[in-house]
Amino acid sequence: MTDWATYLDQNKPRHLAELMDLVRIPSISSLPEHATDVRAAGAWTAQRLEAAGVENVRIMETGGHPVVYGDWRHAPGKPTALIYGHFDVQPVDPLDLWTTPPFEPTIRDGRLYGRGASDDKGNMLGPVLAVEALLQTTGTLPLNVKFLIEGQEEIGSPQLGHFIAAHTDLLACDLVLNADAGQWSETEPALWVGLRGMCAANIDVEGANSDLHSGMYGGAVANPLHALAYILDSMHAPDGTITVDGFYDDVAELTEADRVRIAAVPHDETAYKAHLGIDELHGEPGYTTYERLWVRPTLEVVGMWGGFQGEGIKTVLPREAHAKISCRLVPHQDPYRVLDCIERHVQAHTPPGVTVAFRPMPSVAYPYVVDADDAGQQAARAVLVDMYGREPYLVRAGGSVPVTEMFLRHLGAFSVSLGFGLNDERFHAPDEFFRIDSFYRGPVAYCQMLEKLGAAD
Repeated sequence: MTDWATYLDQNKPRHLAELMDLVRIPSISSLPEHATDVRAAGAWTAQRLEAAGVENVRIMETGGHPVVYGDWRHAPGKPTALIYGHFDVQPVDPLDLWTTPPFEPTIRDGRLYGRGASDDKGNMLGPVLAVEALLQTTGTLPLNVKFLIEGQEEIGSPQLGHFIAAHTDLLACDLVLNADAGQWSETEPALWVGLRGMCAANIDVEGANSDLHSGMYGGAVANPLHALAYILDSMHAPDGTITVDGFYDDVAELTEADRVRIAAVPHDETAYKAHLGIDELHGEPGYTTYERLWVRPTLEVVGMWGGFQGEGIKTVLPREAHAKISCRLVPHQDPYRVLDCIERHVQAHTPPGVTVAFRPMPSVAYPYVVDADDAGQQAARAVLVDMYGREPYLVRAGGSVPVTEMFLRHLGAFSVSLGFGLNDERFHAPDEFFRIDSFYRGPVAYCQMLEKLGAAD
């Protein structure tokens, strides 16, 4: 066992306790009332970087939630890796579906339960602990390292693009190591070669100037809930195809090589449905499940409300109704052009008697793709083969990490996604958890990754 591996092994209890301390901070970036908690998580992260031996650590303003920067640059002639992660988390509702409170981290059956345990606090800590282990045992790092850890990833990193563009000299690097990532299973590795982009919007429908008695006015006045349901339904054909004019215009079609690569990833559709508790899958025809998830765009209703929500019934036509929609985008879609297409569709399909406001949200991300033969990807591949004893699957993530495309656009640096979350860990849902073995695996992988990058010609 190497010195750094011994150090990590000996400090496992302390490192786990530190992760639990971080998970206790309710750093929900989407809720204004938790802005101070997001900042507190940033302060915790900055202090932890300093404790690890990282230099020039500071909290930097973005115009929204802050970022934490730090570096160690004492390896002349060696490459520079920028390590990325985030300390903000998703909202926790519905609270009644949590077995234990979301910000009271709890260990059950080798798993740490709590909001952010997997996405991304447990994964984000991995490279920090790796740097500490190397500095504590060797006094040096095999290459130059910078950290950029943000507090707004869960809302689409709205200010981060401008921040990176304004600090290109500070953040200049040869590659990015993205800790907001995962593996295929507990025994099977994955190398991420793509991420979908995203955009989102609110749709607000208004009818009469107040709620109306449904007996006195029903049938004579437009119901905003009916209108909203009609607008949303008009966006899809029954088979799942999106019917918004122009939505598919820029979509990069699958090549035969793409389909072969995706088909090489194992998929048990029966087990998949059983895990989700559903009888049938549904989606755009002509594509396999993974093709739909990884390389086809989506338009989803992710929130919808209006009218009386309590027990029993209140017989009124509501004055207003609302929905939130979210799209996942693929190469070469532009999120702003997609939003324009959807807004035109909404206006064209608004029934008489109501008015509609379409409000794009700042959660915007461009799709990201990297060649599996890229030098950084090959270094990660070697680490994963060493750890798992087998080749990683080449996969595209259905979700988004907005900053990966920003790093490429502003710094000219590709991102290597190296994290250890698994898809069943309920991130964004009640009872999120992180496998403790996966948490311990992270810093080991990053020590190996940094050594391989430092040894490269």
